[in-house]
Amino acid sequence: MTIEVDVQVATAFEPLPTESDFLLWVETALRDRTDAELTLRLVDRDESRNLNSRYRSKDKPTNVLSFPADLPPGIDIPLLGDIVICAPLVSEEAGEQNKPLQSHWAHLVVHGVLHLLGFDHQQEEQAEEMEAIEVDLLTSLGFGNPYRM
Repeated sequence: MTIEVDVQVATAFEPLPTESDFLLWVETALRDRTDAELTLRLVDRDESRNLNSRYRSKDKPTNVLSFPADLPPGIDIPLLGDIVICAPLVSEEAGEQNKPLQSHWAHLVVHGVLHLLGFDHQQEEQAEEMEAIEVDLLTSLGFGNPYRM
């Protein structure tokens, strides 16, 4: 299995999970894939807000953004894309929702990877499918259901 995760830390916020935590969560979300490459960028509120505004027309920071790779025809590499996570917002949300911080980090990484794999939650049926997969993956990692915490 060749799973490559480029973790970019563009925030001074602490604490952050370890690179091995991130790799475990990504590998778990990828399940049966044997080859994949992605970037996981950890940012502050300003960068998150700027990206969210530019790509989703929402002028506020968000916890996670996923940018699937858009490769030209004929380019056959395992690049999935980029995930951007706003570190201070993850911590804030975990506190507000009474969730363990590590659990919330794992959830957002899994959520972001599933988006890179083509899952979505715009319609109720899609949301139910995606949430069920998230719960299954997080349970396999020893975390609780993020939608019931």
